[in-house]
Amino acid sequence: MPVPALGADRGFSFADPYAIALAFAGLAIFAAIGALSHQRERAFSASLVYLGFGLVAATMIDVLGVRWIRPFEDAALIEHLAEFAVIVALFGTGLKLERALDPRAWGSVARLLVIAMPLTIGAVTLFGTTVMGLSLGAAIMLGAILAPTDPVLAGDVGVGPPGEEDEREPNFALTAEAGLNDGLAFPFVFLGAFVAAGEASDATDWTDWIGEWVAADVVYAVLAGAALGAAGGYAVAAGIVRLRERRLVIEALDGWVAIGAVLLVYGATEIAGAYGFLAAFAAGIAFRSYEHGHEINRRVHGGAEVVEKFCELAVILLLGSLVTLSGLGAVGAAGWLLVAVLLLVIRPLATAVAFLGSSTAPRERLFIGWFGVRGIGSLYYVAVVLGMGILSADEARSIFWTVVACVVASVLVHGVTAAPLSRRLLPESRP
Repeated sequence: MPVPALGADRGFSFADPYAIALAFAGLAIFAAIGALSHQRERAFSASLVYLGFGLVAATMIDVLGVRWIRPFEDAALIEHLAEFAVIVALFGTGLKLERALDPRAWGSVARLLVIAMPLTIGAVTLFGTTVMGLSLGAAIMLGAILAPTDPVLAGDVGVGPPGEEDEREPNFALTAEAGLNDGLAFPFVFLGAFVAAGEASDATDWTDWIGEWVAADVVYAVLAGAALGAAGGYAVAAGIVRLRERRLVIEALDGWVAIGAVLLVYGATEIAGAYGFLAAFAAGIAFRSYEHGHEINRRVHGGAEVVEKFCELAVILLLGSLVTLSGLGAVGAAGWLLVAVLLLVIRPLATAVAFLGSSTAPRERLFIGWFGVRGIGSLYYVAVVLGMGILSADEARSIFWTVVACVVASVLVHGVTAAPLSRRLLPESRP
């Protein structure tokens, strides 16, 4: 009768893969602690360190022959890991913002969302159909996947924690853009899905579904997501403050409020069929606005930030561990060209067009245009697309590895340039 595998085996037993993984995880956490310490004084971001460890893990997995997560078979697992990291980051991002909800104060963000984001999606879609040979539906989905600025990794160039007065326009614009465009990419993902499903069934009449898409995936899901998030965040803040006043909740547990709040708001919004990403961000803003100067905001943000950093470490490690030579080869010359064009041409040009006529200084526009960080949000969206199962195997493989290549490239180039360009283009920014 076979004996079940245990943590320790009989006799001499060395190099157990699980034990190696635990030791490697501990080493990675210590590296993360070092990378996060005095982060703004370093010439590279912490995510760059995590990616490096992930790539080392990929090599070890290959050498040891360990069965590991498979991107296409385990897309749901990748989706949910990335999803949790993003919603915590979105709530924390909302807590950071000091701006009053005045349309004029959010003008730069509106330009990025209304002009730059659709231009980016359109440009990537055009590239996907003409250069990469993708179908229209697949190309639209690729554009929607790569358009959002990541709320997790954009923290390196975003605003500081609640209560800091130093909220310069470029940092605010990138932070708020990252908070909103992850949710606003959803309608375009679903648009691509409708088109791809029509292409698969040889249906060319868009009138069969365009009304449903506008009503359900654009109007209802966006408005309901924002409203439910704002109401939920405000209600949680009011409840926690009242409980604190009655000494029913102790201060030491304030950091856990962020996790409970974002899970409650996100889950309720998704149950209602609206966009939970928008709700998580709106909840953070509403929580912050309930008692703007209350010290609880900083402590709740601190709790969210700790979990966010741990999630960032976990997901970037996972991303790096998935990278293989065959996968990078699947990107192809056209895919690698898209990565370069997106980061070096499309994002900067779309931002330049968006800020035409703006009073924003040229160097600040350059800063915003360069730091269109792609990251965990894109990994989430590509996992969602894979889970839909409506793309051909070749298109799914091409899109997944192109997104991975883009995220890896973004972590590298933006991680290295965050500190020096912040000093050069924003010379008065905090150290």
